[in-house]
Amino acid sequence: MVKELRERTQAGMLDCKKALKETDGDMDKAIAFLRKKGLSKAAKKAGRAATEGAVVSYIHGGRVGVLLEVNCETDFAAKNDAFQEFCRDIALQIAAMNPAAVRREEMDSEAVEKERAILREKALNDGKPEKIVDRIVDGQINKFYSENVLLEQKFVKADKKTVEEVLKETVATIGENVQIRRFTRYELGDGLEKKEENFAEEVAKQIANA
Repeated sequence: MVKELRERTQAGMLDCKKALKETDGDMDKAIAFLRKKGLSKAAKKAGRAATEGAVVSYIHGGRVGVLLEVNCETDFAAKNDAFQEFCRDIALQIAAMNPAAVRREEMDSEAVEKERAILREKALNDGKPEKIVDRIVDGQINKFYSENVLLEQKFVKADKKTVEEVLKETVATIGENVQIRRFTRYELGDGLEKKEENFAEEVAKQIANA
């Protein structure tokens, strides 16, 4: 059972033994136990300096392109298969879901306030009581963030997780702090008058079918 748990989680032998003991040999509970432990360790690593890493690129059909910088603590970790796979997955995520920023605090404040004003006016026009309008709008703004902030988006390859959860799992796997620093997304003809096409939706569908 220890061997199977190690193969399924990549955790150390002692950690696997402890997890099975703590969960009376229940494999699913042991996996959950190790995942929580890994995410806890990941949170502790979040403040450590991450100045190594990689700049990766992804081009989709010559129409959408992404340049992405992801940082880790050492050059050794940057060559780790799990780190490289994470970088590729995040580049795909950006191509497919077209986020506006990595984190909430990096969002354009004017764009957020404009969205808030539109949602507030709509709620009032729909006849919602004034005293609960702000609470309704706060909930809708959280949804707006979840659609436009990279770390809060649903992960395109496993939509029961957010990108931030996948990031923390990667930290737990490689044992180093990992940070998505910045990205640029290009779409052919962006800003030019052209036929209406949704390339982000096309990329997302192709990833889902891969």
